[in-house]
Amino acid sequence: MNKLSRNILNALVVIALLGMSVLDANAGDDKRRGTAGASQLLVPVTARNASLGASTTGGMAGMNGLEAIYSNPAGLAMNTGTSAIFSRMNYVADIGVSYFGIGQNFGSNNLAFTVTTWDFGDIPVQTESAPEISSVTYTSTFMTVGLTYARVFTDRISAGVTLKLVNEAIDDVSASAVAIDAGMTYVVGESGLRLGVALKNVGTQIEYGGVGLTRRVQLRDQSSGAAANALQLENEGVELPSLLNFGVSYTREMGAGAVVTVLGNFRSNSFDQDQFSGGVELGLFDVLYLRGGLDVISDDDLSFFNGTNFGAGLDLDLGGTRFQVDYSRRYTTDYFDNVDMITAAITL
Repeated sequence: MNKLSRNILNALVVIALLGMSVLDANAGDDKRRGTAGASQLLVPVTARNASLGASTTGGMAGMNGLEAIYSNPAGLAMNTGTSAIFSRMNYVADIGVSYFGIGQNFGSNNLAFTVTTWDFGDIPVQTESAPEISSVTYTSTFMTVGLTYARVFTDRISAGVTLKLVNEAIDDVSASAVAIDAGMTYVVGESGLRLGVALKNVGTQIEYGGVGLTRRVQLRDQSSGAAANALQLENEGVELPSLLNFGVSYTREMGAGAVVTVLGNFRSNSFDQDQFSGGVELGLFDVLYLRGGLDVISDDDLSFFNGTNFGAGLDLDLGGTRFQVDYSRRYTTDYFDNVDMITAAITL
């Protein structure tokens, strides 16, 4: 192993150690569960990721770099040209989630711009004084904008970083935060084995503000006919859901045009339960792909997903233009509809 490879591997270890220090010894503690904000950052936004149990930290041969960003920004290094991706998910409670990205390869360097939006539809206004549902509505939206840079250092080692702007808005109140993802991947020679580590959602606190937090009230010592006073409700910021991913994948040709990839992942959550996940992808003639995944947490009663995932996809070479379309389904408990997602990507 040359000096550069050793230095990069040392950097991978540093990222892992840094992630452990960021998450600290209280990660996964019951008392911290549910105390983070922007939990939408934890939801997979592409079909391949969802169907494989979000186990793609180590990357996969043939994976589109724009969908690899979710698990590990170093995965963008797999991009080989000009790429675009669009994904649409029907989340629980009729929530629509859209993901769009565009990326460009510059030799050993790659850049990508991505946008994720959550649409909650029109919500009827209900207040303390008028709790009945009326025809008056308001809207709420979540948006995450990301700029990713990835670099191929050697034929085995890649690294990447994503700068994200997170915004949430509900009626006339909004909140923003800035976060960074960083990760590396390592290909173990020609063995078909890939390793990856990624530190995600490390950034500023997210804190709400706006005129929606203003209330007009009368103070105790004021007369009944006095003018009301405008008071601003105090809002305390909350941390982002930082986490550390360790992933591995192994690809093996089975003959007769079949290729099997097995994936595993461990996710250490700073404000939630730690999670183990795994997945299997069967590729047939480099065209048809069948996928299944499983994610496991210690207390599954706290999740409305039952942990099983399924998916399929097509990868077509159209005269030098690569077109991919994938479908996934995440199975939920009896109280919610299953979550379906479809993703389409093109590489020129």
